[in-house]
Amino acid sequence: MKRIMLVVSYDGTNYHGWQIQPGVITVESVLNEAVSRLTGEQIQVAGASRTDAGVHALGNVAVFDTCSRIPAEKFSYALNQRLPEDIVIQESKEVQADFHPRYCKCRKTYEYTIINRRFPLPEYRNTAFFYYGKLNVGKMRSAAAAFIGEHDFAAFCSAGAQVKTTVRNIYDMEIEEEQAEGRIRIRVTGNGFLYNMVRIITGTLLEVGKGTLEPESVPQIIASCNRGEAGPTAPAKGLKLLSINFDTD
Repeated sequence: MKRIMLVVSYDGTNYHGWQIQPGVITVESVLNEAVSRLTGEQIQVAGASRTDAGVHALGNVAVFDTCSRIPAEKFSYALNQRLPEDIVIQESKEVQADFHPRYCKCRKTYEYTIINRRFPLPEYRNTAFFYYGKLNVGKMRSAAAAFIGEHDFAAFCSAGAQVKTTVRNIYDMEIEEEQAEGRIRIRVTGNGFLYNMVRIITGTLLEVGKGTLEPESVPQIIASCNRGEAGPTAPAKGLKLLSINFDTD
C-alpha cells in the first residue's frame, strides 16, 4: 500500500464544488471515478481545500491510498487520459503514509480576478467578476493592509461554517492592476481560510473601491466579528486557488 499525492487544476464552472454531494457532479466525484477505473480499486481521494461551486484551482492537492503497481509519477499521465479537459493533474508523487493535506500545516494562496472596464471581456466570462463602475485601487490597497496578520475573521465567514476557531493568519495580500485590460487581481496568502472568507474580503474591498466604505473602517469591521458589518460575498467565478505549500518541519 502506498499513498499518492496529486496536484489538481480545474475549471470549476461545470462542477458543484470539490466535495462529493448526492445527485450532482463534483471534482472529487470525477476524480474518484477516474482513479478507481485506473487502479481497479475502490478509491476515495482526500482533498486539501474543498472549494465551492464555480471556484477554480491551479494547485489543489489530494491524496489516495493504492496497492497499484503504477509508478507514482505516472499517475498524472494516466489520469489525464481519463479525466475531462476541465480537470488536469499537474503532478503526482508518493508521500508518507500519514500525510493528509487537510490537516498538515500549510500556506494557501488564493487569487480573485475583477474585470473593471466599460464592457466585459468574453474570455473572462467564467473566471472573473465584471464591474463597470470606477474603482479606486489605491484605496483598496490601503484597506487590504488591515487584513495582514493574525485576526479573528468571524466578520468574514458565512453562516454554517463548522470550525473550532475563526482566528486565521494572513501572511500577505497584494492587489495588482493591469490597466490595458482593466484587470484587477487580489492575491492573498494565509495559513487557512474560513467559509467564503476570501470572497467576503473581496466584496469588502470592492465596497472600498466604490467609495461606499473608507479604508479606515476595515479594522473596525474586523474587530466587530459581525458578518453584517463586512461587504457582500463576491461571486464564486472570480476566485482561484493558486497553490498550497506544506510546511516541511
